Amino acid sequence: MQAALASSSRQDASTAPVLRAERLSKQFGGVTVLSDVSLNILPGEIHAIIGENGAGKSTLMRLLSGYLQPSEGALSMDGGHIAFDDPAAAQAAGIALVHQEILLADAMSVAENIFMGREITHHGMLDERAMHAAAAAQLAEIGCKVSPRALVRDISLANRQLVQIARALLGTHRLVIFDEPTAVLTHDEVDPLLDIIVRLKERGVAVLYISHRLDEVERLADRVTVLRDGRMIGTFDKAGLSPHRMASLMVGREFSSLYPEKLDRPLSELALEIEDARVAGFVHGVSLTLRKGEILGLAGMIGAGRTELFEGLLGLRPASFGAVRLHGRPVHFASPAQAAAAGLGYLTEDRKGKGLLLEVRLAPNLTLAALDKVHPLAGLDLAGEARLLDQAVRSYDIRLRSRDATAGQLSGGNQQKLLLAKVMLNDPTVIVIDEPTRGIDIANKSQIYAFIQSLVREGKSCIVISSEMQELIGLCDRILVMRSGRINGELTGDAMSESNVALYATSSVASEKTSEENAHG
Repeated sequence: MQAALASSSRQDASTAPVLRAERLSKQFGGVTVLSDVSLNILPGEIHAIIGENGAGKSTLMRLLSGYLQPSEGALSMDGGHIAFDDPAAAQAAGIALVHQEILLADAMSVAENIFMGREITHHGMLDERAMHAAAAAQLAEIGCKVSPRALVRDISLANRQLVQIARALLGTHRLVIFDEPTAVLTHDEVDPLLDIIVRLKERGVAVLYISHRLDEVERLADRVTVLRDGRMIGTFDKAGLSPHRMASLMVGREFSSLYPEKLDRPLSELALEIEDARVAGFVHGVSLTLRKGEILGLAGMIGAGRTELFEGLLGLRPASFGAVRLHGRPVHFASPAQAAAAGLGYLTEDRKGKGLLLEVRLAPNLTLAALDKVHPLAGLDLAGEARLLDQAVRSYDIRLRSRDATAGQLSGGNQQKLLLAKVMLNDPTVIVIDEPTRGIDIANKSQIYAFIQSLVREGKSCIVISSEMQELIGLCDRILVMRSGRINGELTGDAMSESNVALYATSSVASEKTSEENAHG
């Protein structure tokens, strides 16, 4: 369907906004989620949209790209009013949206996903050779090294995001909207993507950039629009707008400290011991220890084996171990349920795909891994399930409009807090948290960091797997850096720096050097 373009006076193409939003509002079922938002998006600029989860960023993006129609307000393009009935109309007008969610067909190849709906044909037949060649070029352009012939289900989450970006950038665009494009990427995978965004700007393409990573916004943006509670706080020139100031505008108050002050306490008693862990193709002889009351960070690039190590420990992947001891007792887990019963909790990095049932209400999501608490012999205890949800909402500050909402209707930060409540319902003594704040706004990040520290204050122990180096440095007592399936370095104290983490994540420097630095640090 083509976009409906009303005739009106035209401005000079070099100065006219590519797209203008005028007093956009959106209601769902009588609830206003976006109110009176106006902005101009100029050619050859990177315009950032920031705000907490629930501020209305994704709703605004969907209005601009044809996935939703405004309840009030209007859009203009090239000086004339325009209405997008669906995403195809927006795409025809030169507007592309790179979704935060991964929207690919798992059973199809990378090339098939990139060209889905835009297949290359020759004499009425699919030209697979041409599609593979074009897909390879498109992937190389954004630094993605996967094969065009690989099935999407066989590639990492980070590479799926890059494939989705490659698909969105296929063809010619006047405006590209990026919704949290780096949320699943490591530090080293971010730079090639940001370089692509800068090149789009240099070609005169307008870029709308949504991210919770305020350092990226500071690096990229020409202007920044701040949303709070569905309303527009203002649009600001990036010059002089520090990440600290951006955070304060987002939350409506001064934001003094993101990380809680580290606890000063002795760490001696062993909580978890892993010896000679091996996961075929991913982990090669890893040994580590975790002490009671400790927050241990696990750093490394995507593919270093961090997630696979603990998926093997929980029985989610074939793995072998020289020994595993939990509080001194030898253990072996065939499933996450067995691990949970023994006191080991695990928060997956993929909360939407593996952690929560997005179409299911909150209470069943919460109790799914602790059915014994709500499923007595007489049947499901609905009242007990409701009480547990009420307790979780209070304890973890889960923000929701209705107890009958589905998990998919929560913001990313509140989904993560629900997942944390779900894991903690079994009262584990050791908790492994994989990417605790991926795709989460700064206020929710601060809350989750405080939750993690409260756990170790109670005597529990945590392992935090994260691709954000500052997160590990700010939160953890000690950091292990993995590279190519092995522990390549251990950092404590003043040696915990971004440069050291990056060094051991990307080079074959002997780990003995790190230990020596720690001894003198």
